[in-house]
Amino acid sequence: MEIKPIRSKADYRAALKEIESLMSAQAGTPQGERLDVLVTLVEVYERKHFPMDLPDAVEAIKFRMEQSGLGPKDLVPMIGQLNRVYEVLSRKRPLTLKMIWRLHRELGIPAESLIKQDEHRKAA
Repeated sequence: MEIKPIRSKADYRAALKEIESLMSAQAGTPQGERLDVLVTLVEVYERKHFPMDLPDAVEAIKFRMEQSGLGPKDLVPMIGQLNRVYEVLSRKRPLTLKMIWRLHRELGIPAESLIKQDEHRKAA
């Protein structure tokens, strides 16, 4: 079982190809263990070479609303009055620390996304 670090695009492509061939491997078998190791190596390579940026707060909230089938009224307990919810969703009002905490706790939105300054506000 010779496995080496992924250092180039060619290594990366070869690892992906091998992962594809091992997808039906059973856990606990040599092939399953090889699959686990290769997936870990690919994840590390992707994190370093293809970092994903977090969504801004409003996009994160809208995404969670869509995922959970929530409407603006459902955010009232976390954000405040309905008009305030609409102001936040239209980027006219920033989130407060209390809102961020409630949205994180109640909806499971990563705090990192909720505190990230959105691009619309940076330009203003």
